[in-house]
Amino acid sequence: MGDTQPAIREAARRSGSQRRGAVVAALMLSMALAALDSTVVSTAVPQIVGDLGGFSVFSWLFSGYLLAVTVTLPVYGKLSDTFGRKPVLVAGTALFLLGSLLCALAWNMGALIAFRIVQGLGGGALQGTVQTLAADLYPLEERPKIQSKLSTVWAVSAVAGPGVGGVLAAYADWRWIFLVNLPIGAVALWLIVRHLHEPQREREPQAEHESQKEHVPQGEYESQGEYESQGESAARKAPRARVDWAGALAVFACGGVLLTALVQGGVAWPWLSGPSLALFAAGLALAGLVVVIERRAAEPIIPGWVWRRRTIAAVNLALGALGLLMVAPTVFLPTYAQAVLGLGPVTAGFVLSVWTLSWPLSAALSQHVYRRIGFRDTALLGIGAATLVLLAFPFLPYPGAAWQPTLLMLLLGAALGLFQLPLIVGVQSTVGWSERGTTTASVLFCRQTGQTIGAAMFGAVANGVLAARLGGTGDLDSLARDLDTGTAPEATRHAVADAVHAVYLGASGAAAVAFVVLLLLAPRRFPVRAE
Repeated sequence: MGDTQPAIREAARRSGSQRRGAVVAALMLSMALAALDSTVVSTAVPQIVGDLGGFSVFSWLFSGYLLAVTVTLPVYGKLSDTFGRKPVLVAGTALFLLGSLLCALAWNMGALIAFRIVQGLGGGALQGTVQTLAADLYPLEERPKIQSKLSTVWAVSAVAGPGVGGVLAAYADWRWIFLVNLPIGAVALWLIVRHLHEPQREREPQAEHESQKEHVPQGEYESQGEYESQGESAARKAPRARVDWAGALAVFACGGVLLTALVQGGVAWPWLSGPSLALFAAGLALAGLVVVIERRAAEPIIPGWVWRRRTIAAVNLALGALGLLMVAPTVFLPTYAQAVLGLGPVTAGFVLSVWTLSWPLSAALSQHVYRRIGFRDTALLGIGAATLVLLAFPFLPYPGAAWQPTLLMLLLGAALGLFQLPLIVGVQSTVGWSERGTTTASVLFCRQTGQTIGAAMFGAVANGVLAARLGGTGDLDSLARDLDTGTAPEATRHAVADAVHAVYLGASGAAAVAFVVLLLLAPRRFPVRAE
């Protein structure tokens, strides 16, 4: 009888490993869907507009999806801490697939935009819950592996999106852009339902202090008594969960209004126009309402400890700056490659995509660095290098050679991999299961918001430089089209180069802000919790 026990334990271990592998496969498929749909529509716009009309509002195909993803992240984070990851991920995937099917059936541009927002409502659950589950499934020592895999899937999917959309629109029909989500999502949903089994959780006390020392390679924790003194050793079953629906609605409304003002300001209307000022005023009023509701709620959607704890607050601000600086390469580099360097769309896409090679590789190797010098100092090393790389871009010769920005993108990916992953792994390791969803969602929300602010701010900077160089004529999009057809004069190419250089200077400033935030606010040793 005793001889059978090791065999039983080995079989159980293998079964658990297989289940975890199936869940990881589902997470990677879910991440690919969320990333792909943020960019896949871009190259299919001419076909969509030709079929449905609505050229004046087609930009909402992108901004509507991204707004819905961003404003729902805090809500889904809290719900996953309250009810568990599985029901949130299942519901989010189902909603995303429903939105995809409705998009494929859209009869006009208004309907397509509305269904893209439905897609985004599900996409918010995919983004936040996938990252949270990755931390749940793996101990601290193994998290870099899964996070680097997810980073690779995200980067490759986001960069490949325009190409996939263009191929489907050209050789099939634009509706297949959304229909291909259905079988992929169905497989992910089946794997989650079948293989993801969450244990019954107990309520964990909220640790308001951060005196624990950071994880060391030997796995020793010198200040674990802090949590035990607050009752962790006597954890009890959580009472019936109460959902702060009023707070969720207020957060959704506030985020939607403010992000709409940022996305549409300077595009659909001038920044100082009536609609812009009205949206900002309404957003600020709703922000005040959110504060009032959340301070009174028993289980707030955005709890105060997210900003009271130095580690989480510093990581939120730093990754908000990351979202802002990422706008420079992702939005403006392809235009620079085609307009200034004279490259074709495919080659220009390659210049951007090289950072998808160095980013996940650097992220995977970052564990060897932060185990020696700590999460914060590793992130400082990465963002410091990124600042220098971004600052070097304006000094590239005109017109220059394609290998020069390509090399800078390769270095930038390596630097940002060293910056982002230690912060995500580190901040997820400072909280217990019942707070991890909220913490992860706050980090992703800040990064998404940074990207939205960056797109609005750097778009204004680029257009301002172009106007100054060209006497107030044209905008970046129309000039890029002229350059693509070879009809723009040399002065216009110089103006585009100056505009993109100014954007990269602004991005280097954002990187410097992230460096200062981590240096001054983040503790040198993250208070990692024993697992």
